[in-house]
Amino acid sequence: DSSDDIEDVSLFDADDDVSRRSKKSKIRHPVASFFHLFFRVSAIVVYLLCELLTSSFIACMVTIILLLSCDFWAVKNVTGRLMVGLRWWNQVDDDGRSHWVFEARKVSAQGSKTSSEAESRIFWLGLITCPMIWVIFAFSALFSFKVKWLAVVVMGVVLQGANLYGYIRCKVGSRKNLTSMATNYLGKQFLRQVRFPGFWKPS
Repeated sequence: DSSDDIEDVSLFDADDDVSRRSKKSKIRHPVASFFHLFFRVSAIVVYLLCELLTSSFIACMVTIILLLSCDFWAVKNVTGRLMVGLRWWNQVDDDGRSHWVFEARKVSAQGSKTSSEAESRIFWLGLITCPMIWVIFAFSALFSFKVKWLAVVVMGVVLQGANLYGYIRCKVGSRKNLTSMATNYLGKQFLRQVRFPGFWKPS
């Protein structure tokens, strides 16, 4: 039995007036957009080139873990809030119960989203692509018997996968919403197959 509670709250309303003035197509936070990709891409580049740059495994491992840690903190606390209006964290109350909190910026009074479309694409592209690359590295290290790199690769999968999971929860809602989305999708596929039984048969 898990003691975690899920709470969805609203993100800072004070940002709405400022963000409403900018066009959606422009990158309004270039520094945040840069560092959103810089740390995670740098960790991947160092992992790929470290054996060519130095023979010290410890130096490579420390460098990669530092880059991954900086990326985790920056994406979790800064770039998600600025670029897409999302933020998540875990807090423990006085009773020792763990609460997962997922924030999403409110839609403006006109009903339009305040996030820049260009920044949103950059954010989600980096957030989804890099964990997939680390998963590929994990299989590669496992099948090539590079045991010493497994800890580093697993660290990349865990840290970047945690941010991906947290922001997906912020985007679509609580665990109940995730289950509902999966159920609805499977239900639609079942109804489509029942309605068109010959659709799946080979011609």
